[in-house]
Amino acid sequence: MGITISEAKGNQKVLAKLFLIDQNEQLQKLSLSKEEIAFVTSQLKEKKYFISLPYLSEVKAIAWIDSGLSTEKCNETCRKFGEQFLNQCKTKKHASASIVTIANTNCWWQVAEGFALAAYEFEKYKSSKQEHNKRTLFIEAKGNLKSAMSELNHVIEAVYFARTLVNEPNSYLTATQLAQDIAKMATTNKVKATVYNKSKIKALKMGGLLAVNQGSPQPPTFTVLEYKPANAKNKKPIVLIGKGVVYDTGGMSLKPTTNSMDYMKSDMAGAAAVAAATIAAAKSKLPVYIVTLIPATDNRPDGDAYVPGDVVHMMDGSTVEVLNTDAEGRMLLADALHFAKRYDPSLVMDFATLTGAAAAAIGSFGIVCMGTANELTKEKLKNAGSNVYERLAEFPIWDEYDDLLKSDIADMKNIGGPIAGAITAGKFLQRFTAYDWMHFDIAGPSFIHSPAPYKPKGGTGVGVRFLFNYLKNI
Repeated sequence: MGITISEAKGNQKVLAKLFLIDQNEQLQKLSLSKEEIAFVTSQLKEKKYFISLPYLSEVKAIAWIDSGLSTEKCNETCRKFGEQFLNQCKTKKHASASIVTIANTNCWWQVAEGFALAAYEFEKYKSSKQEHNKRTLFIEAKGNLKSAMSELNHVIEAVYFARTLVNEPNSYLTATQLAQDIAKMATTNKVKATVYNKSKIKALKMGGLLAVNQGSPQPPTFTVLEYKPANAKNKKPIVLIGKGVVYDTGGMSLKPTTNSMDYMKSDMAGAAAVAAATIAAAKSKLPVYIVTLIPATDNRPDGDAYVPGDVVHMMDGSTVEVLNTDAEGRMLLADALHFAKRYDPSLVMDFATLTGAAAAAIGSFGIVCMGTANELTKEKLKNAGSNVYERLAEFPIWDEYDDLLKSDIADMKNIGGPIAGAITAGKFLQRFTAYDWMHFDIAGPSFIHSPAPYKPKGGTGVGVRFLFNYLKNI
């Protein structure tokens, strides 16, 4: 991990400090000169709420917490303060820093979260590494901080793990390697991991996963993680499913290279999200029973590749007419959704970079979701998304969309035509469910092509914090 968050003990010599305030009177507690107080006051009047004081070697900054904002907006602003503070530390080359809470609102968590998330760097394949890529962030705040900081460290570590998996090239991250990396991280953190090889997948008759894998020289994998603490609040598990397409050429329905195939190493971001969230839950000892399923392969146009017009026999016994081999994620997710039935789950949630239609609809600013879960569950999921600013946009799954998946020669087609692409993908998946279910299409926010607030270019780890927040608040 690139950063460690710990409680300040009073004996550290830290030359980079960020003070959190929410009242003008609190400036008197900062040992500022009259000129500095006047400068800060003038900045606040201009509604500049992150203020850095000019020092030669030190970093001394002040962030104004605006209590007039909604909780969601205030928390997100605090995360951005954290990134601004990190940038100040980088400029002055400080490897350690401190957040000091003087404000009445104790929002150090979000500031530290933004600082830590922005500090992520993927440098595995660089000959020279960045200076100070390992940092320590000390927290000075009221209350018992130990438990909260431990949890925050676990969440940040999980996001880093997910981002790194997404950023890894397919030259390293085959389906087998993805399964090995996830299983290693899981078992290290007392999560049971079982990896099914190709012969076992054939025995299970996972026709969707096998069809997508036909054109690949690499075998598929199906990974099952199980976290079942003795004090779990739920007798029936929550099942998480993640699309693990480690590279997607589109198969015989070949993608164009520019702005499409060139970043398809990220097509396993759903798998990364659910695996990392499960591990974070285990590290934090959340009392929740979780089963996580990850079908994985690459999708290539080799000699044995499945082709448009093929009919695939799925694990549940149904048949699918394939009209586009680039609609491959739903094929392997369908088998995982059917496999989930054996657990008699209380809720199943799948995460996938499934459709360009979802990305086109809302961009990288949120997650498209849809499903059959009850309204209370949906409300809790939306609240969890808002809490971490991974907001949910719910799409309808009206019965009329089923008509778009009708096939002349099989039980259904794997695409629904030119309209409502994100929804018809969800409707396809719904056919393989028999429980409360939610689908999350993360095609927009999972991999970004330029930096965003506290998210470097590349894999974002979207879904990890959202899932953890939901699981924590069950």
